[in-house]
Amino acid sequence: MRAVDTNVLVFAQIESTAEHDAARNLLEELAEGPSPWAIPWPCVYEFLRLVTHPRVFDPPVPVAHALINLRKLMSSPTLVMIGESPRHIDTMEHVFDESAAIGNLAQDAHIAAICIESGVSELLTGDRDFARFPQLRVTNPFR
Repeated sequence: MRAVDTNVLVFAQIESTAEHDAARNLLEELAEGPSPWAIPWPCVYEFLRLVTHPRVFDPPVPVAHALINLRKLMSSPTLVMIGESPRHIDTMEHVFDESAAIGNLAQDAHIAAICIESGVSELLTGDRDFARFPQLRVTNPFR
């Protein structure tokens, strides 16, 4: 199963980004395709934090508009929303041990741990920091 990271959601929302068309096309392909795909719940909150923040995007996206777009994505019959399992602490500990993630990289480690324990085979992201998690195959869909 493939999963998308926050930046894919952000780029699909913000038309002024260079990656907008590629992100929109990718999400449409996943949402309309026959294969299961995933969004980690922390990416949803991170997406909302970024696109609605007036110091990140001017003008920011109204929360109601961002939520409408999320609901459209979440209506995909092949989408699996993934989050922490009861064994999350074990996966989290292993991810931190392997990656030496600290500080701001803790959020990426959180997303990586959720993907690993959910059986995600590939994370689609433009964020090179995910390369530090060897259990997770990372593909940059914007190259």
